[in-house]
Amino acid sequence: MPLLPATFSDYRALMADSGKVELEGGELAESLNDLFASVSTMIKGDLQGTNNLIELLEKMNLRVAEEYKGFGDVASGLRVFVEQLKAKNGSFDEYVQQIDLIEKQVMEFEVVVSMLDKYVSLLESKVQFAYQNPPS
Repeated sequence: MPLLPATFSDYRALMADSGKVELEGGELAESLNDLFASVSTMIKGDLQGTNNLIELLEKMNLRVAEEYKGFGDVASGLRVFVEQLKAKNGSFDEYVQQIDLIEKQVMEFEVVVSMLDKYVSLLESKVQFAYQNPPS
């Protein structure tokens, strides 16, 4: 027989078998019945609370899974967008090289213009000097 009786009838049988006390009706029997009923109700309530928590956890897991699925869709869309941008960026590389070449040519042209400006200034001063001092 188990160490703790599961019902009042089991308790009564246990006591009768041991020869210590035989319970019949009375307040003690009623109190023990109430005790078993209360413990049973408490355990049922505790199990119902645990069951409610498990159901809540399951709903939360479903909600989080749904949310993360949305994040996965967004990440997938971003990946496609980045790949498209890389492809477009690759098509601009040729134009960027052309712009760099034009910039280099402009700088060289500025150097030539600066040299021409100095030469024209020198010629201008020589012409002015020649007009101011005509040959005799």
